Amino acid sequence: MSSLIDDDEIVHEVGFVWLEDPSGLDYVRQSLDRLPTRRGRPAYHRDGRMVGYAQLGQGARPSRSSGTFRRRVFWLLPHDRDTDPDGLYVTGAPAEAVDPRTLTPGSKGRKTERSEGRLPRP
Repeated sequence: MSSLIDDDEIVHEVGFVWLEDPSGLDYVRQSLDRLPTRRGRPAYHRDGRMVGYAQLGQGARPSRSSGTFRRRVFWLLPHDRDTDPDGLYVTGAPAEAVDPRTLTPGSKGRKTERSEGRLPRP
């Protein structure tokens, strides 16, 4: 969840790869996943779809115990607002959701009026 991501856990991010244009999304869900590499498209094992992921710089070190890297993955579920605008999240947003316009490498982003569904639809 976004509130559980600390800035020191994402300090080695150098960029994002977006699989979809985030400008058309009110929010994305984000999580820190344990992945085998610093870069490259991670495997995705959730319902819904992955919309982007972070890439880490050379300064990122793997976990001593698992050899994995903690990287952010951005994703959406089938009942999220982009595919079900009149559904569960017509207003409000999931706890782990942030407005993708507020995301930069090394910064966890934040919720906005747009991500909370408080702006009129176009």
